[in-house]
Formats: sequence, C-alpha cells, structure tokens
Amino acid sequence: MKQSLMVLAVLAAALAGQAQEPNQQVYIVTHVDTFGGEKAAEAAKMLQQYVADCKKDTGAVRIELAREPNRLNHFALVEIWRSRKDFEAHLDKPYTVGFRNKIQPILGGPFDERLHVLLP
Repeated sequence: MKQSLMVLAVLAAALAGQAQEPNQQVYIVTHVDTFGGEKAAEAAKMLQQYVADCKKDTGAVRIELAREPNRLNHFALVEIWRSRKDFEAHLDKPYTVGFRNKIQPILGGPFDERLHVLLP
C-alpha cells in the first residue's frame, strides 16, 4: 500500500506541467527490488546513474527514481517517454543493456515494468 502511494505521488509529480501530446506519450512504472544491506546501496548508485543516462536520451520527457523509506531495497522508476518508439529505442541502448545486466545479480525479483498511456 505504501509503495503504491509512493509511486502515485511520484507519477503525479512527474505529470505536473507536462504540456506535450499526452496521447503519444508512454508512461512506465518499474518496481525494482534488490537484496538488502550493501546490495541495496549498490543498487541505488546504479539506478541513479541509469536515471542520469536516461535523461540524456532523445525522447525522454521525465525520469524519476523513488525509494521506499522503510524498505531501502525497494525502488520505483517512473519514466515518461515522448512515444513508445522512443522508449523501445532506449531499451536497445548500450547503457540500458549494461545496466540491466549489471543489476541482475543483486535483484531480489524480476523487474516489474508496466507501460501506460493516458486515456483520451
């Protein structure tokens, strides 16, 4: 419940002030759960770098990273891309492939990645 509220708050903040064509944009919410302790700290650094890299991509409108305050190994990525085509191109970028390969050994479960579009 708390994680859902956190994601909704981040998504609401990300949507605020978006003046681009909403019916073409794609919104991705990804839950990332890692092992705790040092692995969670390592994951946080990897995720922060990944977000910084994403923001440089063509088609990236907004990328935000949130962390659950009571479970420091639970993260949420909220991404807004200009189009699904831009998002799919981003998935093939070397930094995206490298990030996913690098974080894989410390994941507590698979990525929970969900794509959304705004209703007209």
